[in-house]
Amino acid sequence: MPEQIKSFEDIIAWQKAQTLTLAVYKSMKNCRDFSFCDQIKRASVSIMNNIAEGYERKGDKQLKNFLFIAKGSAGEVRSMLVLAKELGYIDQEAFTDLHQLSLEIAKILSGFIKKLD
Repeated sequence: MPEQIKSFEDIIAWQKAQTLTLAVYKSMKNCRDFSFCDQIKRASVSIMNNIAEGYERKGDKQLKNFLFIAKGSAGEVRSMLVLAKELGYIDQEAFTDLHQLSLEIAKILSGFIKKLD
């Protein structure tokens, strides 16, 4: 674990996941497809919560496992964003911003996982 990380809130991927989650919630606030909106919200929350839970386990092996789960949730968000755009739930600008942020989070998580090896 890098020494400059004193809590999960210090992890850049967690910070960006929080930003993503808030943006997903705002983007979906008028969505009437409740099951779809619930799923994309839960997937975005899953990213930040798995980073937090993994960090709190205090072991690199456990953290790594939770980071893989978080990375999977970032992929789920990206997949659902494609559907959200195609279904007209979000516009192109929101799609681009959210998709880019979720991709950035996945890349950061990949780097973090490699550091733990």
